[in-house]
Amino acid sequence: MADTITETVDLLYMINQEKLTVDQQIAFGQALATLAQAERLEQINERLRSIHQVLNAWQLRATADGAPR
Repeated sequence: MADTITETVDLLYMINQEKLTVDQQIAFGQALATLAQAERLEQINERLRSIHQVLNAWQLRATADGAPR
């Protein structure tokens, strides 16, 4: 997803906003807002992956500690 976001950012910043019609400017603004939301969702997803890894490590440790020796 990060590659898609990067590619979209590149495409959006290549657009000459001065040549856009009013409707195109509105669509451009909506695209920027959607992109910002996607970037935020990607950040949330990365944090969730980190939390998931920590929880898995705790679970593995608890299982290993509780296993008969």
